[in-house]
Amino acid sequence: MRALPAVIVIGLLVAAAVYVADRPGSVEVIWQGWRVDTSVAVLVLGVVLAAMAAAALFHILRKIIGGPRAFMRSRREKRRREGYRALTQGMVAVAAGDAEEAQKFARKADVLLAEPPLTLLLSAQAAQLNGDDRAAQRYFIAMIERKETEFLGLRGLIMQALRGGDEGTALTLIERARKLRPRTPWVLSSLFELQARAGKWRDAEATLVEASKRKALPAPESRHRHAVLLHEKSRTAESSGEVREALEHAAKAHKLDPGFAPATVRYANLLRVGGKRRPAAKAIESGWRAQPHPALAEAYGSLFAEEPPLQRLKHVERLAAQNPGHRESRIALAGAALHARLWGEARRHLEAAGAAAGSDSALPPTPRVCRLMAELEQAERDNHGAARAWLARATATSSLDETYICDACGAESAGWTPLCSHCRGFDSLRWRAPGGTAAPRLAASEGFMPALPVPTPWPSAGDARHAGAAPMGAVAAVDGTGPRM
Repeated sequence: MRALPAVIVIGLLVAAAVYVADRPGSVEVIWQGWRVDTSVAVLVLGVVLAAMAAAALFHILRKIIGGPRAFMRSRREKRRREGYRALTQGMVAVAAGDAEEAQKFARKADVLLAEPPLTLLLSAQAAQLNGDDRAAQRYFIAMIERKETEFLGLRGLIMQALRGGDEGTALTLIERARKLRPRTPWVLSSLFELQARAGKWRDAEATLVEASKRKALPAPESRHRHAVLLHEKSRTAESSGEVREALEHAAKAHKLDPGFAPATVRYANLLRVGGKRRPAAKAIESGWRAQPHPALAEAYGSLFAEEPPLQRLKHVERLAAQNPGHRESRIALAGAALHARLWGEARRHLEAAGAAAGSDSALPPTPRVCRLMAELEQAERDNHGAARAWLARATATSSLDETYICDACGAESAGWTPLCSHCRGFDSLRWRAPGGTAAPRLAASEGFMPALPVPTPWPSAGDARHAGAAPMGAVAAVDGTGPRM
C-alpha cells in the first residue's frame, strides 16, 4: 500500500511519454540566426532536462548561500542537546545526593542553555544539597521574579522557611502561592497546617472548607479535622468566658466525629457543668460506640461519682453495652466491679481482658490489666506475693498500653494535644500501642501533604496526663487528654 502512490505516478508519466511519442509532427525553432528542427518528443525531453539542471543549480546555490546560517543553527541545536543532557544528569545527581556532581552539571547546563529558568531549579537544588542555603535562596528568589517559575520558586522558599523554623514567613509565602494556584492540593494542605500551627482556627476552618469543596480531602478526613478545629475553638471560647459558644463548638465537634475522644469528653464535661447529666451520658455512650477510650470511661464515671459503687457499676454496664466486645469495655467493668467489691465479677472481666491469656494468646495482658489484677489480689485475698507478681509482670509484659503517638515523627505523648510537642505536626497524634504498626494517616489523598516535617522543639499545648487505669470516680480532664492516676 505504501508503494501504490509511486506506482500510480510512474504509470502516469509513462502514459504521458507514450502519448507524446506517438503524436506525429515536428518543431522548428529559429533564434539569433540559428535554426533547429526536431520532433515534439525530443523537445519535451529537452525541456525536462533543462528544468532538472536548473533545479540542481538552484539547490547548490541555496546550499552555498545558506551554509553559514545552517552551520550556526546546527551548532545551537547541538549545544541545546548537550545542555538538556547536562540538566538531566544534574537532576539524577541531585536524586543520588551527589552535591559536587550536581553543581558541575548545573554550571554546564547554565552555560549551554540560553534559558535560565530551566537551570535555576537545578542550581538551587545543588546548592541545597551542598548545604549552601544562601545560594539556594538567591536562586529561588530569581525564580519568583519570572512568571513561568514563580510558583516553583515559592515552594522552594516555603520549604526553606520551614526548615529554618520561620513559620510566619512560610505562611506569607504560601498565601502568595495560593493566589497563583488555588486548586493545588499541597497548597491548601500546607496553608491549613500553618494556620493551625499559628492557632488561627477561623482561617484554618475556612481553608479546610475550601479544600473540601475542591475535593482535595476525602470526606472522613475533612470531618475529623473539622472536629479538631471546633474542639480548639471551644477551648479558646471557654478561656475567654464564652461558655455558650464553647458548648456550641463542642457539640458540633462531637457530632462530626463521635470517635474523637477529646472532643466528646469536652462536650460531656461542659454539659455536666451546665447540669445536663443525661445528655452528657448520651454523648459519651455515642462516643463509646464509635471508639472506646479510657478518657470516655473516666468522664462517664465522673457523672455518677456521688452514687454508691453498685449503682455506678450499673451505669458502667450500660456504657460497656454500647461496645461489649472491646477490651476497654472489659477494663471499665472490672474497675467498677473492683470498687463495688465484687471480686468475682472483677476477676471475670480482667481475665476476659487478657489476664488469663497465655504468652501465645492473641490477647496478652497489658500493664493496665496487670495493675488492676494486682489491686484485686491485694483487696480480695490480701495476697502481697501475688500482687507483687502482677506488678512485676506489668513491667515485663511485651504488650504495652495505648498512648498518643505522633504519626509524623513517632514521638509519644501522655495526653492529646493539637500539635505534636516534638515536630509540631497538627492533628498527628493517634491513640495506639507503642511499637505497633502506625495507623494510616487520614491525609492520604495524593498530593496532599499531611504534616510539614519541621523537627523544631515546642512546649506541649496542654499538661500531659497518662491515660491509664483510674478509679471510676476520678474527675475527668476538661480537654479529654486522658485519665489521671
